[in-house]
Amino acid sequence: MPAYSSYDYAIVRVVPYVERGECINTGVIFFCRTQRFLGARIALDHQRLLSLAPDSDVMEVERYLESIPLICSGSPAAGTIGQLPLAERFHWLVAPRSTIIQTSPVHSGLCADPAAMLDHLLRRMVLAPVPVSYFTP
Repeated sequence: MPAYSSYDYAIVRVVPYVERGECINTGVIFFCRTQRFLGARIALDHQRLLSLAPDSDVMEVERYLESIPLICSGSPAAGTIGQLPLAERFHWLVAPRSTIIQTSPVHSGLCADPAAMLDHLLRRMVLAPVPVSYFTP
């Protein structure tokens, strides 16, 4: 039986008009302290964003979102925040903000494989469901 580790995650949201509070889920930030894993997966659906906010600058939003995985990986391109310890980077990323890029409250769980769980959460919480066609004879 695999060993399970606790993890924390938050959903990354784009909130085009902060005063309206409408958002679309665009990614997941995932932290597993015991396995020293901090990662993020981002998937911005341009059509969903533009249907919610037709005047959005999609390229600018993408630039902001692209910084999240860089910070998680500790990339030099992430600047001084990318050089912080894993836990501090995670807490910085999920801190409450009133900007166009926000995160959900932090949720917890148990997993054996952090990368696989991160991918699962992205599919479950961010990616649009695949439409199912039903045929009745």
